[in-house]
This record gives sequence, C-alpha cells and structure tokens, in this order.
Amino acid sequence: MASKNKCLESLKQVTDPVAQHEIVGLGYVKDIQVNGDRAVLTLQLPNYAPALKDQIKQKCVQALQSLKDITHVDTLLVPQVKTTQHTNAHQKPKILPQVRHVIAVASGKGGVGKSTVSSNLACALAQHGLKVGLMDADIYGPSVPVMFGVTERPKATQEGRVIPLTRHGLSLMSMGFLQTEKTPVIWRGPMVHQIITQFLSTVEWGALDCLVIDLPPGTGDAQLTLTQQAPLTGALIVTTPQDVSLIDAKKGLDMFQKVHVPVLGIIENMSGYTCKQCGHTENIFKHGGGQTTAKELNLPFLGEIPIDPEVVLAGDDGTPIVIRNPKSVASQAYQAIAATVAEKIKTSSVREEAPLADLNMQWKKS
Repeated sequence: MASKNKCLESLKQVTDPVAQHEIVGLGYVKDIQVNGDRAVLTLQLPNYAPALKDQIKQKCVQALQSLKDITHVDTLLVPQVKTTQHTNAHQKPKILPQVRHVIAVASGKGGVGKSTVSSNLACALAQHGLKVGLMDADIYGPSVPVMFGVTERPKATQEGRVIPLTRHGLSLMSMGFLQTEKTPVIWRGPMVHQIITQFLSTVEWGALDCLVIDLPPGTGDAQLTLTQQAPLTGALIVTTPQDVSLIDAKKGLDMFQKVHVPVLGIIENMSGYTCKQCGHTENIFKHGGGQTTAKELNLPFLGEIPIDPEVVLAGDDGTPIVIRNPKSVASQAYQAIAATVAEKIKTSSVREEAPLADLNMQWKKS
C-alpha cells in the first residue's frame, strides 16, 4: 500500500510552470490522504488562470497514479487566504501600489506596429532616466519575447508572486514567457480577463516610475479589463498615415473616454521612407493621417516615426532600435516622443500610494 510519504515524493516530480519549482517545496500540497488504492489530494494553488491550475492538477494525478498501488485520485482545491492591511473592510486592495504612472499603448486595429512602438517607447523612457516596466497584454499574439530576445521563463517567490524578467534595464512580463512557440492560446474572454488580472496583481513589478502596457489591437476583453482595473495615467493611440486610420483611432478614443482614461496623444507610425542612397522621401502610406486624426479628435499629435528597415531587423534580433542604434532617425523620433510623454506624466497627478521618487530631472529633448 502506498504511504503518504511515497505520495509526497512522487508529487515532487510536479513543477509549477510559472515558478519553475516543484510544488511540494512551494507549499501547494496542503494534505494527502491514502485509503487503499484511492488518494485524496488537497491543493492550494496561486491565483492562476483555470487552464494553468488544470495543468498542475493533471500532472499531480499522473504522478500519483504512477505509483503501482494508486489507481484513483481525487483532487480538492482550497482558495488562497486573502489578507489585507487596510483598516477599512470595504476598501479594495490597490493595484500596482509602487508604480507611479501606467501608460496604455493602443490601436484601433492590428498591423500598425503598436508593439514595436511600445517596446521602443519603453526603452526611450528608460534612456530619459525613468525606471520602466513593459507589460505585454496581447495574450493571443505576444511580441515582447521576440522584441527583446527573451527565451527563459520567469521565476516566482515562495508567496507565488511572479518575478518579471529584465532586459536593457526594463522589467518585462508577457504571456509569451509562459508558453512555447508551438503552443496555441485558445482561451475565451474570462480566461483572458484572469491572465490580465494576474499580470497586474501577482507580478512583482516593484517601484517603477512608469509601466508601459502594450494592449492588443481593437477594443475587446483585454482592453476593457485593463481600463477597468489598472490605475491608468493615460493612453497613447498608435495609427498610420492613411485616411482610414481616423475611423480606427476614433474607436480607441471612444473606449478610453467611456472609462474616463485621458488620451495623452496620437503617434503616427510607418510615416515616409527616406532612401539612404539618394535621400528621396517616399510617402508609401500617404502622409499626414496622424496629424489629421489628432486634429479632428482634438488630441495632441506626438510625432511621426518613419519607415526604417533597421527597425524591423532590430526587433527580430531582440534589440529595439533605440538600443541598437540610438542615433538613427527612427530612434530620434522615439526619443522625442518619449520626452514629450515624460513631460506629460510628470505634470499629471501622482497617486497617493506611489513612492515619491525624484522625478524633478531635466528631460532631454532630441
């Protein structure tokens, strides 16, 4: 007959896919009872999405059934005990209490280079002296792992809080760190909601001057969750020069207005291409759509980012262009936009719970 100790030894084969540590050592196994060929396992898992919880449970069942005397396994999940230091019992725990400013980067549709803008903008803000994090909120098509050349998985603390990865001085978190390239994400809206909530509440972001959130395109579940839960300082809308961009940018503006999030301005990506041989500039996707959109929507126009093949190569190589070649025309455009954004958030209201880090610095203008 299998003993409790043998069951625990077998369960040490099971690893938390986020913490990358065996679950017995993490304290997930709260109890195990053996009665003949049946085992009853009680688990207390972190506040993971249902798919991740099911994955851990299934591995536990397989580990126990590998013992020759165990043929039936029942699993019970007990909820995490929530503690609060608030004196007001009706007060909700605060999200991102050590982050001074949270900026969402959005677009009304896909294909406008929003993730490239988010990655380079985050790097440019860091170059201006800010402590910056970048959260990839595109659950179905995460881009940050490729943009920053990250292949490892994040670790977790004993309390189940996820430690973000770091590159170029930035703290990074993405669903792409938790899955393989061949693993499709086939989740419904509620699961997306839970993952986004976990990224906001269980990632150990620490003290940041600014957290840049790369939103998925459109105005769906992930965007709604973030705008409702994250303490957003403001949003940036990325568009392209075409006239049709007005329609898509307006969708993003309407969403942020409905949830009372200020839009800091519009960025025009994929602006004109300048030939490095002859110096001629060709407006491949027309010109002026971003400025026209900003004017019609009564929003600040933050700048144009030109088409540059080196931007694509830098992203594919895992080093954003502002890091790889800070003197390029595209990098200077990102740095100028970052300086403007830094000035905007510098003068915006600071949340009371944020650490009062010194932001009274000279913002460099490119």
